[in-house]
Amino acid sequence: MSTISKYQTLTQAKESFNRAEYKNALEKFAVVLQNYPNSKEAFNGVILSEMAMSGEGAAEALFDYYEILKEDNKEQADVIISEILQNMDGSLEKLSEAFSEPIRQRLELEDGILYSDFRQLLEEGAPFKETFENIMFSTRVIITEKEDFIDFLDRLIEHDFAEMALTYLENALSIHPSDKLLHKLLKKLAQGKQS
Repeated sequence: MSTISKYQTLTQAKESFNRAEYKNALEKFAVVLQNYPNSKEAFNGVILSEMAMSGEGAAEALFDYYEILKEDNKEQADVIISEILQNMDGSLEKLSEAFSEPIRQRLELEDGILYSDFRQLLEEGAPFKETFENIMFSTRVIITEKEDFIDFLDRLIEHDFAEMALTYLENALSIHPSDKLLHKLLKKLAQGKQS
């Protein structure tokens, strides 16, 4: 049985984040996540705090955006921020080093397959297009590292999922507008459409 007050601890975590005390915010969000593994707010708070600690400029803006969205519809806000954070590079990877158990448990609770497991299927000889389409209809691919995200986009482009690749690229470029690898993939996608 949990011994912490979920809402009180979340409030303290948010106050710490707003005071730019990101380490304290991270610890409080993590405590909530450990006691309430299904708390999307705590999960997103952990990621945003870690991003802010590592100097990611978008973290504060995303946190503010998240708070505004929650005023209208908390569940929808959780979904929107979760989707944005899934496109962020490296944040889950860094988190899993610091909080490997809670994050691993959280990812297992999510309805999805880790990209590393998906790539393993491909390395064992499964055809990309059929495997990806089967996964798309039954679950989703969870990407936790930038290298995997780039690899995934590259494979989408190579296997004629251009529209989907473009959607992912546009989202990623809106968050990381100067990322050279993303621009390289965008150029590759444009060249593929011309031929």
